[in-house]
Amino acid sequence: MNAGTEASNILFADDEIVVVNKAADLLSVPGRGEAKQDCLWRRVQQHFPTARIVHRLDYATSGVMVLALNAQSHRNLSIQFQDRKTAKSYQAVIAGNLQQQSGSVNQPLRCDWDNRPLQIIDHQQGKAALTHWRVIERLDDASRVELTPVTGRSHQLRVHMQFLGHPILGDRFYASAPQIARSERLLLHAQTLSFSHPVSGETVKFTSPVPF
Repeated sequence: MNAGTEASNILFADDEIVVVNKAADLLSVPGRGEAKQDCLWRRVQQHFPTARIVHRLDYATSGVMVLALNAQSHRNLSIQFQDRKTAKSYQAVIAGNLQQQSGSVNQPLRCDWDNRPLQIIDHQQGKAALTHWRVIERLDDASRVELTPVTGRSHQLRVHMQFLGHPILGDRFYASAPQIARSERLLLHAQTLSFSHPVSGETVKFTSPVPF
């Protein structure tokens, strides 16, 4: 692919879908303006011209994404994501040490309209958001955790970790200046994605090695 081949590393492809590993600090789809046209979707289309976006990862987040290669598969996969019939897990390194080994955050989210694209917790106007978390490893003033979102709200994992008082290291939106300085990138990676294949109906699971 073009400059930044690693940004759209292909994990799997057939006639219906292509599964790729998105790099950190790469848009999933084009943004506004000429400077924001480079994105995962355009890079994948260089090799798979019919590729269609089904879901997105944040600009700063790396990991597994699936794209559809035709209209029928796009509709099938879109419904699966909409109906929460997919399963995703992420790995992150957060500031500090959590006292418990596992838990959940159930806090509704909405866009912070005065500070877009930031999201905030709002119990009146927010949409339901649920994240399960589990400590994998306790580090020096940090913790490696597995995060399993039940819902798929924008910035959900990032805001929920901030809510716990343990922002993700390198998070330029929700962490403090010292926490941002501890990593050159957001330490959040979509490590697994599973769904039903749009044609065979078979459950397929894809894994991307955590790069940090």
